[in-house]
Amino acid sequence: MKIAVCDDENKIVEEITSFIKKEFPSSEVLTYSDGETLLSSSDEWPEVLLLDIDMPGISGMEVAAALTREKADTLIVFVTAHDELVYDSFKYHPFAFVRKKFLEKELKAVLSDCEKQLVSRNKNFVFQNASKLVTLAQSNILYFEGQANYLAIHTIADEYKMRSTMTAVEKELEDSDFLRIHKGFLVNLEHIRVLKTEELELDNGTVLPIGKSYSETAKKSILRYMRR
Repeated sequence: MKIAVCDDENKIVEEITSFIKKEFPSSEVLTYSDGETLLSSSDEWPEVLLLDIDMPGISGMEVAAALTREKADTLIVFVTAHDELVYDSFKYHPFAFVRKKFLEKELKAVLSDCEKQLVSRNKNFVFQNASKLVTLAQSNILYFEGQANYLAIHTIADEYKMRSTMTAVEKELEDSDFLRIHKGFLVNLEHIRVLKTEELELDNGTVLPIGKSYSETAKKSILRYMRR
């Protein structure tokens, strides 16, 4: 993994860097003491960013907002000593949180999850579209929508149709981060930005309903994904 660490506390940066080199020795680690330097020096965004929320100058949330505007696919892990700031950061769709007082205890599990997520991004979904066989990166799929005898596949850039059932596709993708939220919708958890009482919003602004019979299970799964 290519991991960047951004924190104004040198002690924390050193602790995290030492831990990564010990537990994830094949990873490349870049370190930054402030958000300005990180944003100005990144020719290529890291795969994982361990980011302090509360920093002088440009805060961690402002850095996350900048990455969102740039459509970076970096996994953002907020590292914080202020639990009360966690809820304000949800709109930036962080991959996970690590509390500084439990740094070593939580960091290993979170970075292991990051590794799994990066591997899953390389997974493809293959289907028949008319006379063509189409291969899509699962990470580019926003959601599946049931349309009579077909399924519409909504991706970041295009829309495709395939003849299948929602149940069949749900089963095929059960080991990936896709969740049934309605009898007519199967959504990619990676692209959920806002969770509401009866609907959710994706990172492209699309709003999808949450079916009553799926509501409790779906919300628990979404919150668990957002907090991991």
